[in-house]
Amino acid sequence: MKTRTKIFISFQSAIIIALLIVSILVLFPGKKAYAQSAQDTVTTTTEGSKNNLSGSMGPLDFTLNTDEDANGLSSTLQILMVLTVISIAPSILIMVTSFTRIIIVLHFVRAAIGTTTTPPNQVLVGLALFLTFFIMSPVLTQINTNAIEPLSAGTITQEEAFDAGVEPIRTFMLNQLSGHEKDIRLFMDIAKLGTVTTADDIPITVIIPAFIISELRKAFIIGFLIYIPFIVIDMVVASTLMSMGMMMLPPTMISMPFKILLFILADGWNLVIGQLVQTFY
Repeated sequence: MKTRTKIFISFQSAIIIALLIVSILVLFPGKKAYAQSAQDTVTTTTEGSKNNLSGSMGPLDFTLNTDEDANGLSSTLQILMVLTVISIAPSILIMVTSFTRIIIVLHFVRAAIGTTTTPPNQVLVGLALFLTFFIMSPVLTQINTNAIEPLSAGTITQEEAFDAGVEPIRTFMLNQLSGHEKDIRLFMDIAKLGTVTTADDIPITVIIPAFIISELRKAFIIGFLIYIPFIVIDMVVASTLMSMGMMMLPPTMISMPFKILLFILADGWNLVIGQLVQTFY
């Protein structure tokens, strides 16, 4: 019984939709324009009545040009490129700036102190973003001056703006790779590139992964140095508890207040952030 009711309701809905479509077509008929040749008159038909537009005006040329063949494909590719850049913008921000090193070091600091959720991830990411904007502000200023403003004024093309915008980021990454040429050589060997005479000959596809590996190495070195004083505190607390026979008491529970106290007395955030930012200069 329920199945028959559902079928009846569906059939009734289909009839109603069909009647609505027919009513719309009857009430709002389309307009037609036609001409037998380029020099003929154009006749329009609206609601069954025809009006001749030639009269004393003479022959009327009717030309419709959508320019699809010339710019259709290029416009589609441009829109696709813009959407692609927008989708990978977070990855670009993370991988080709100072964000990677900063966020890893901040997570090492939190893990070394022993506070697994304090500061929360939102605070660490926000702090890393603002530090990234602070460090990358000269690069962003150069991109705005050399690429964005001339492109907005129409003095350069999009290809020229792209090259001018990539150049400051490229220079920043090469400066951070100074002393770590082995990372560049690694990817050049993988890509089977020969010896280059200048840094301008190194493709950007080689510089970016080499820069990421270099940032990871530097971040882990800084994290190791941050861990050392807190490991000493853990060892002292664990030895003290063992000598007192309190082996059932977790050492981390006792050492955490001492590590937080040491971090506060040493003005840890000022020290860590200050030295971390100076590594980019």
